[in-house]
Amino acid sequence: MCPQLFVYGTLMRGEVNHRLLGAAEYVGAHRTEPGFTLYRLGAYPGVVRGGKTRIAGEVYRLTRAEFRRIDALEEHPRLYRRELIPTPYGRAWIYLFRGSRRACTLIPSGDWRRLTDAAGGLTAAVIRHTRDPKNPRWQQRPL
Repeated sequence: MCPQLFVYGTLMRGEVNHRLLGAAEYVGAHRTEPGFTLYRLGAYPGVVRGGKTRIAGEVYRLTRAEFRRIDALEEHPRLYRRELIPTPYGRAWIYLFRGSRRACTLIPSGDWRRLTDAAGGLTAAVIRHTRDPKNPRWQQRPL
């Protein structure tokens, strides 16, 4: 069976890095159990263990080759580490941020999409037009 991945940021449908999932199979939407904190790290988010937040995201079934591509994007294991979490679809990997959170902005809702789709679209435009340093092939989305 192919491994599953829970994504909560730029890898979700409609986001800038979604295409990197290739032909990965969408399994379904999911919100984690409480116990995490979501931060905005600039153009992308990071989740850490601890806190009371439920993180919103999507679960995908990936091939090992697709997983290696996402590991490279997430700079695993240097910038992010993987951990298994329970989902209604079986266990899935989540990438947990390992870097400094000193200058990061807390996302209390636990929902990256809610942040990027904020009323008025200004937040979304700023985030989606900020170069993602983890993705050298980033292409700007039209306003």
